[in-house]
Amino acid sequence: MRFVLPLVAVLAASTLPASSQETPEVEACRTSGLIALKERNASIRDLFIDQDSLTIAKGNTKVEDTPVRTIIFGEAYLEKGRKEKPHRFVCLIGEKGKVLLTFFTER
Repeated sequence: MRFVLPLVAVLAASTLPASSQETPEVEACRTSGLIALKERNASIRDLFIDQDSLTIAKGNTKVEDTPVRTIIFGEAYLEKGRKEKPHRFVCLIGEKGKVLLTFFTER
């Protein structure tokens, strides 16, 4: 619980609207997320992030001793036609754009 409160404070204080252009941070989350999803299911070909659903929060917080600079969350699809239900995802980015965590759930 002690880690959740600082993240909530960061999100509330510095949430930025996502642009229609994919940022390097979003691309890093997409790439690392795709790798993680392929490890669980090799038949997954691509990951499509819904740019309109994104929230990108810049921050200056830590999880334990690891700095977290950006938190991105939104919806993603595993097939291009968006025929499936979207997957919610959270991505934490640390120093120098390094993806620390990409986590997906089904709605």
